[in-house]
Amino acid sequence: MDAQSEHDFQIATERTDSATHPVDLRVGRQIRRQRWLLGMTQRQLADQIGVRFQQVQKYETGANRVSASRLWMMSQALGLDIHRFFEPGAAEDDSDEAFAWRDSKECVQLVGIFLDLSADRKTALLNLAKSLAT
Repeated sequence: MDAQSEHDFQIATERTDSATHPVDLRVGRQIRRQRWLLGMTQRQLADQIGVRFQQVQKYETGANRVSASRLWMMSQALGLDIHRFFEPGAAEDDSDEAFAWRDSKECVQLVGIFLDLSADRKTALLNLAKSLAT
């Protein structure tokens, strides 16, 4: 192999081996957030879809891509419509500070609880949070 061909091969290999596609990251984040909202452990999800919990970890971080059939099984286990993984913006980087709360287990759980509250309890919780913040 000449020097140019070797250089081109190294670049192509680096791109495919080291770069995680933004969609894979987005899908992994969606899996983790929905699992958190349900109060489900990685082991519980893994048991439902027939893999080890370490594989779920890899899916959630984007280290491993999720096959179509496994993604369908996850959507069933998580009660999430499969199209939610691919809505507009799925390939965008959502690491913006405005969305950083979505990577906090406690924040995701709090949002899930908040959404289930009645309107008057939402107001009460919001007032409590404001008073704790000052």
